[in-house]
Amino acid sequence: MNGNAPIKVLLVDDEGLVRSGFRLLLELEDDIEVVGEAANGAEAVEQARATRPDVVLMDIRMPKLDGIQATRQIAATQGLHQVRVLILTTYDTDAYVFEGLQAGASGFLLKDAGPAELLHGIRVVAAGDSLLAPRITRRLISQFTARRTADQAAEARLAALTGREREVLTLVGKGMSNDEIGGELFLSPATARTHVSKAMMKLGARDRAQLVVIAYQTGLVSPQGS
Repeated sequence: MNGNAPIKVLLVDDEGLVRSGFRLLLELEDDIEVVGEAANGAEAVEQARATRPDVVLMDIRMPKLDGIQATRQIAATQGLHQVRVLILTTYDTDAYVFEGLQAGASGFLLKDAGPAELLHGIRVVAAGDSLLAPRITRRLISQFTARRTADQAAEARLAALTGREREVLTLVGKGMSNDEIGGELFLSPATARTHVSKAMMKLGARDRAQLVVIAYQTGLVSPQGS
């Protein structure tokens, strides 16, 4: 994304009042531009293709096509690789959030997040980082990965990583930032970022959020240890 251009945001929610509220908030910001709205997942995919937003604020429960399916379609659409999906959910026990991360979302926020938290989330995701609400991320991912065992392909999947990249992936899975990873492994933040980028490329991860999912799925990070 061009650092001088406003962040283009697509609003997706089946409630018109919710979309209007978000629009009013976002239009007050000089660095954010609302480029479209959608009332269901099918419209979200169409609007994403038409407007090429930087960030999609995506509700989960919608008619015709839910937010998870819409996220999956957007992530798989040629030309939309740079589109980031930020899922908004009402409940902190929402089982669909983990599926959303697997589908390609860059993170999620609770709908009761304050204006400052929402604006911060949009800017973080637009910059290419993941946003995993600290109130629920660790417990939520643990809850749903605890029901899945690391499959037999886990070691094969990780075989492409160097030992250092595997260490970095483990720390990403524990929620550490590049600065924290650097401190833990005695690396500069820039070097830590390089290792994270290489791990993303080798594992085919869209962003940091998917690295967290992979770290749990492959057993590098155990739910009990979180």
